[in-house]
Amino acid sequence: MTVDSPLVVVLGAAGFIGSAVVRELAQHPVRIRAVSRRKLPVPKNARAEIEVLSADLTEPGQMAVAVAGADVVIHSLAYIAGASTWRIADGDTVAERVNVGLMQDLLHVLRDRADSQAPPTVLFTGSVTAAGPSDKEVLDGTEPDRPKGEYERQKLAAERLLLAADAAGTVRGACLRLTTVYGYSAGSTTRDKGIVSTMARRAVAGEPLTMWHDGTVRRDLLHADDVARAFWAAIPCMDVLAGKRWLLGTGQGAPLGAVFSTVSSLVAGQTGKDPVPVVSVEPPEYAEVRDFRSVVIDSSAFQAATGWKPQVSLEEGLRLTTEFCSSGREAELP
Repeated sequence: MTVDSPLVVVLGAAGFIGSAVVRELAQHPVRIRAVSRRKLPVPKNARAEIEVLSADLTEPGQMAVAVAGADVVIHSLAYIAGASTWRIADGDTVAERVNVGLMQDLLHVLRDRADSQAPPTVLFTGSVTAAGPSDKEVLDGTEPDRPKGEYERQKLAAERLLLAADAAGTVRGACLRLTTVYGYSAGSTTRDKGIVSTMARRAVAGEPLTMWHDGTVRRDLLHADDVARAFWAAIPCMDVLAGKRWLLGTGQGAPLGAVFSTVSSLVAGQTGKDPVPVVSVEPPEYAEVRDFRSVVIDSSAFQAATGWKPQVSLEEGLRLTTEFCSSGREAELP
């Protein structure tokens, strides 16, 4: 490893997606600065040179320290207050400080860098929900942005800041809008709070798996390892990707009832216990319209631009996830 090797800074490196990105980058001959508030284990047998930086990026001056000398910044910061990242109350200024304010801070620091390097690459972990509800089941990125919820509005605001900075020449920025991300693999170090792992956790505990509908609602489920590979694939393709939003998914929608039934059966086989039931229940008051709509993602544009394709099938991803939960390893995670 030399000082000429690119420095990739991962912001939010201890998060669910950020930690998966760090594990993927660690397999390549780059320099990594993994930035997080929480302790982050260094991946074993890494080819990369890894620096772990503990920092609260909401504190003055910490963003500048975090991204000093960066060639690439992967922005995977998220506001997490409870069981998920996507239920945010209107007017939540703490969430906005993280989800929008830290993007502002990052771009301010990069704009004011005193060196003469080429503009750094910034890849943002976006969400397909930033476009808001759609009558289309298959989304391809041509949908107008009409976010309804606070989480969606904040994600879109951060995207727009990044793309404006790209247009101004401050950075080479692109937004990767992710579908529903899930899943563990052998090296996972951070708890997945998504729906699939939540159901696996319940099945291990012997609890019924509940749905807010009849089970026919379909979701495009993308394994976290495939998300991490997408970020690595994007880095050398910024001549094509910069200044745009790109949707990431598998292109296939799985009925959640069938997914939950598979989770129940897999856990039963792994633990020797009876399968737990999958049942429909009344939705809670905070349920949103998108909770009842099927979503499939057409990521053919990103695939054509980068050569990336999902590698983890849903069958394999569910097996890996339930095995991780059944083994007790998930219980050891922060």
